[in-house]
Amino acid sequence: MAGRIRAEVIYRETVGLEPLAPEEVAREYNIPVEAVHEAIDYCIRSKELLDAERAAEAASIKARGLDKWPYAPKDYQPDA
Repeated sequence: MAGRIRAEVIYRETVGLEPLAPEEVAREYNIPVEAVHEAIDYCIRSKELLDAERAAEAASIKARGLDKWPYAPKDYQPDA
């Protein structure tokens, strides 16, 4: 049974300081290169939705106090 990989995880491999080519990501995750291209396209088209989901998750973590030690590192500095 194959595990599920979030599109955003795949997309993040292709951006940043040391981005990988889609072909490299496909090899690393053992998925078709077409799936990598689909993940990239989805994340670019769905940026607002993904940003909102991350913000909601961060708010939930903060509301439950999970952004403080012992759940987070003692030196963790959450965004204001």
